[in-house]
Amino acid sequence: MSENQQIVDEILKLKEQRKAIIIAHNYQREEVQEIADFTGDSLELSREAAKVDCDVIVFCGVNFMAESASILSPDKVVLLPELDANCPMADMIRVSGERKVWKTFPGYEEQPTFVFPHDFTLLDMKEKYPGVPVVTYVNTTADVKAESDICCTSANVVKVVESVDSDTVICVPDRNLSAWAQKNTGKKIITWDGFCHVHDRVRAEDVERARAEHPDALVMAHPECRLEVLERADHVTSTSGMLRFARQSDAKEFIVGTEVGLLYRLRKENPDKVFYPLRKDMICPNMKKTRLESVLRALKEMTHEVKVPEEIRVRAVKALDRMLEVR
Repeated sequence: MSENQQIVDEILKLKEQRKAIIIAHNYQREEVQEIADFTGDSLELSREAAKVDCDVIVFCGVNFMAESASILSPDKVVLLPELDANCPMADMIRVSGERKVWKTFPGYEEQPTFVFPHDFTLLDMKEKYPGVPVVTYVNTTADVKAESDICCTSANVVKVVESVDSDTVICVPDRNLSAWAQKNTGKKIITWDGFCHVHDRVRAEDVERARAEHPDALVMAHPECRLEVLERADHVTSTSGMLRFARQSDAKEFIVGTEVGLLYRLRKENPDKVFYPLRKDMICPNMKKTRLESVLRALKEMTHEVKVPEEIRVRAVKALDRMLEVR
């Protein structure tokens, strides 16, 4: 028996003893996705976990995702296998206090910049634009959600913006998602200058190169990519949307413009189709921190519990509930 199989067997045994479920984001390592009860995008997973009769949720993802699970499942224990699995984009905005320091990202050609002063916060933004509703991407921490009027996903951002009773909205924290929404709505969008370094590194020339290398392939791009990339794509959608599009399309080849972890599930669900990464370096180091050993340790020691304080949770869940009411 291989070492990995021994670890998997231990995980499955402990999972049953703890009455736990394991959920894994689409960007996780292949072996982690393989042992998960559910795989998907962050909000999809949290909503699924809330429906399941379990005591423990092991969330293989990054910090804000575990927080979302805690928001929607306050009576369950939520474990994050790797405590330092953070999201740099989520760290680019905070409600108040000092901003976290973040480093140059591996494989990213330019030093990330943040145009606002170091002490600029979401509360400052709300004070600068009084009365303007805040639309917050689910890829944010719980306290930012709590300070927002409504949340959105990469799939429904345009519908959410259109649903708000205002001609102007503040969108945080992803400038690229905001640009995509601005292109598809008549409302004025005030944009926070955050970004996902994995998606933001892609340029128009990357799309042209990939098309030249794979002329029969359709290009799917995530809305966290720059507008110059999205305008050259055949289909712009979330990770769940990419999975649906690939299943339903008659095309046999696809160029995938998101984190390379999604390729595992795309290939698994569509063995008769071929998938190419838009760029081979579209890798999120934080998503790759979780290993089988991490999951085993979390279940053994019940460590790294993520619990959102109730006063923040009740406000954050309102913003999520408002989003879920949008049709």
